[in-house]
Amino acid sequence: MKNKFTDFGFTRVKDSEKSGLVRNVFTSVASRYDVMNDIMSIGVHRLWKEWMLDWLAPRPGQNLIDVAGGTGDVAFEFIKRAKGSGRAIIVDLTEAMVSEGKKRSEVTNDSSAIKWVCGDAMFLPFAQNSFDAYTISFGMRNVTDIQKALSEAYRILRPGGRLMILEFSKVENEMLSWFYDRYSFNVIPTLGEIVTNDRDSYQYLIESIRKFPDQVDFLEMIKKAGFKQVRFRNLTFGVAALHSAWKI
Repeated sequence: MKNKFTDFGFTRVKDSEKSGLVRNVFTSVASRYDVMNDIMSIGVHRLWKEWMLDWLAPRPGQNLIDVAGGTGDVAFEFIKRAKGSGRAIIVDLTEAMVSEGKKRSEVTNDSSAIKWVCGDAMFLPFAQNSFDAYTISFGMRNVTDIQKALSEAYRILRPGGRLMILEFSKVENEMLSWFYDRYSFNVIPTLGEIVTNDRDSYQYLIESIRKFPDQVDFLEMIKKAGFKQVRFRNLTFGVAALHSAWKI
């Protein structure tokens, strides 16, 4: 069978190789992942996640799947906003990230409402119509086949379920884009080297942002997966964007 290829940053790799490469990236940075996020975004990523949850508006009794859930910050806040009666399953491709999240849940005493699964966004081990809400923050661009991951999201959501995707996007202001590019390519990999001793992983992460579809193109991909009422909101002039959709 002929090999299919996809983007790993600015490099073209076989589809079969990308998951392993992404796993290596996050295994390398897992122990310093949260610290690095705070440093390179000056803490703004926390505001973006707050705004995502504001739009999602969790309700008591809802259950969430948080894909590429990292160390669990979105799931923890979801449980809090669901008045303690919500449930969350965090799925992450990388065992090291899952381990870091479990450590955090033990410290915060949130372990009873949250379960952790090491798994792939394209092959979620859950029955169809299982969840009220699906979130993914800064993880969709790392998926080998984005369209397949969106179809999986549609499959496991219940009718009336909500999709919320937070991802880096396209800055539309030319002057701001110029400064953002120089900060991204010149500063962030250097910070990665200092904080995590891993320049290459953060070089990949910056490149992956540039290869991800822009706001409108990504909206059309979500529609193609079957979702309705698809909308997006730009955050911080388009540095990131929130996409919302419903399974009707």
